[in-house]
Amino acid sequence: MNTKPFYVTTPIYYVNDVPHVGHAYTTLAADTLSRWHKLLGHESYFLTGTDEHGLKIEQAARNTGVSPQEHADRYSQPFRELCGIIDAENNDFIRTTEARHQKVVQEMWQRMEANGDIYLGEYAGWYSVSDEAYFTEDELVNGKAPSGHPVEWVVEKSYFFRLSKYTDALLAYFEAHPDFVLPHTRANEIKRFVEQGLKDISISRTSFSWGIPVPNDDQHVTYVWVDALTNYISALGGPNGDLYDKFWPAAHHIIGKDILRFHAVFWPCFLMSAGLPLPKQIIAHGWWTVEGEKMSKSKGNAIDPLKAVAAVGADAFRYFLLREIPFGSDGDFSQSALITRINSELANDYGNLLNRTLGMLKKYRKSVLPQEVSPKDTSWSELEEQLLNTVSEARQELIKQMSNYRFHDALRAIWTAVSAGNKYVDSAAPWTLAKAGDEKAKELDKVLYNLIELLRIIGVWTLPFLPSKAKELLQAIKVDESTWSFAQTMSDAWGTVLKGGQELSSGLALFPRIEGPLELTRKSQVVTETQAKTLAKKEGNISKKEDQKGQKQASEDTKKTIEFEDFTKLDVKVAVVVDAEAHPNADRLLKLSVDVGEAELRTVCAGIASVYKPAELIGKRVALLANLKPRKIRGILSQGMILAAGEGETMRLVEVPEGPKAGEGIR
Repeated sequence: MNTKPFYVTTPIYYVNDVPHVGHAYTTLAADTLSRWHKLLGHESYFLTGTDEHGLKIEQAARNTGVSPQEHADRYSQPFRELCGIIDAENNDFIRTTEARHQKVVQEMWQRMEANGDIYLGEYAGWYSVSDEAYFTEDELVNGKAPSGHPVEWVVEKSYFFRLSKYTDALLAYFEAHPDFVLPHTRANEIKRFVEQGLKDISISRTSFSWGIPVPNDDQHVTYVWVDALTNYISALGGPNGDLYDKFWPAAHHIIGKDILRFHAVFWPCFLMSAGLPLPKQIIAHGWWTVEGEKMSKSKGNAIDPLKAVAAVGADAFRYFLLREIPFGSDGDFSQSALITRINSELANDYGNLLNRTLGMLKKYRKSVLPQEVSPKDTSWSELEEQLLNTVSEARQELIKQMSNYRFHDALRAIWTAVSAGNKYVDSAAPWTLAKAGDEKAKELDKVLYNLIELLRIIGVWTLPFLPSKAKELLQAIKVDESTWSFAQTMSDAWGTVLKGGQELSSGLALFPRIEGPLELTRKSQVVTETQAKTLAKKEGNISKKEDQKGQKQASEDTKKTIEFEDFTKLDVKVAVVVDAEAHPNADRLLKLSVDVGEAELRTVCAGIASVYKPAELIGKRVALLANLKPRKIRGILSQGMILAAGEGETMRLVEVPEGPKAGEGIR
């Protein structure tokens, strides 16, 4: 095995909202790259996490009446769960409120300070709380940050970093490493910015306290971008960690284009100052719109990954995001495009090739795989040669496109092999060979074997993109997991991996056709028009007068009642906890087995690990919302919801006294 290290990261996501399609896109791009390098035999490490400090979090917590840590806990968890929802295999999930991270941030500060690059001064300028960034007068657009967010004039004592010192060094690094920032259009933008001359930046604040204290001066907290960017090495144990020695600087940062300047300018300069090597690459992708419109809280049109996966499945969701647009460009999430790609490319092409092959194998050979054939056999024809050439070309194209982070073209390359398989079926006409009986029996065997062999290769190639469905495909045709490697898909491996005589699956519906319309957005977060106006006001898009009117109406809206028919839809039952254990993939969850009076126990995941130990729960009689649609939570199917009251440390389960039996309804 080639143990070449590969380290891939997402940005750590800011805990001011729940995940949307943009977060899912970045995470699954990183996951696909990690899986791809594992397929190549490389040792891959994949990091994601959450950014939890700063004035914005402190203000949000104050507005909701909780501590900043409670706010961070509440919003960090959905990002942790996002990985399981979209079937991403991250090695670590880091939070900037962890002690291991704080230690390395302070070490970074001390390294930069020891190098003479930090000094105390006074900052006066425009600051955007939403962007966590400072802007000069020239950078403002109509009195706002370039993002459109409001700015405020800030005057306070601050520590500064000598960013200006690194202008020439950074430009020289760009020149020596032309692929350091991708795509190159973004790299050129960054280069032009640096060529104007870098200015020293403020890297501490005294106007709020929710952050990592500056070493030896706890009146200051560390600027959020010094804090956040350091996560990429704090997750590896810092400059002296074992993982750091193995995976740094083989780092590939996958980020959105809006935070490229921080990663391509600030981060390299911080690392140079600290005497540490720079990462391998920084790859910026574009933004998603929804049905041609910008995603916005006020519009309530953000695509919810949980709803999308529930509607079409994780693999179909992954496929659409990676196939729809070139990585690096902006793209539009269209429901019609989603349904078309699923039905045409996944169901009709990929799924149909598997089903028609297994169907013919069952019909003509009772699902038993014929003896293996290879290009060395005398029966190998021009038709097979064309198939093999197409597969070989597709393999080379796949390597090329994945090396350039062009996921959409990589999938297109795979689909040339899928199309070649369907064309091979039509040209070889197994049904005609079958009618000829013994005379064409060997030729029929050859065609059936070649189709299964092609499916094996396609299955291996799609493991990084469609991890669950590709695995199902490979298991259906009895491919030993030890051979699930890219090296085993070379043309000279054809006919050497699958052994004849095995009984394969008789059929498998990988991708059922999808019919619209689908409910994919988080419209529940913007329930009324007046609430939408409140959110719009927070984004700086509504007047104070309109907001006051909206607040009055919103107060009235919250008092509206529901219909009795809505209440009767809830099926709340008595449940008895039979077993409880820690969730294997989530620290805050417990996995419960409950008796609801049915033939089998139900599994329920509950976020109560902070207030209950598993042993305390055995025998408890609780209230279960039994007709809640089952969903996978961090890899485990949860069949209902346990009712509880309160939040945080005051949370308590709703318990049912002795009397009603397990399974009886609660009215």
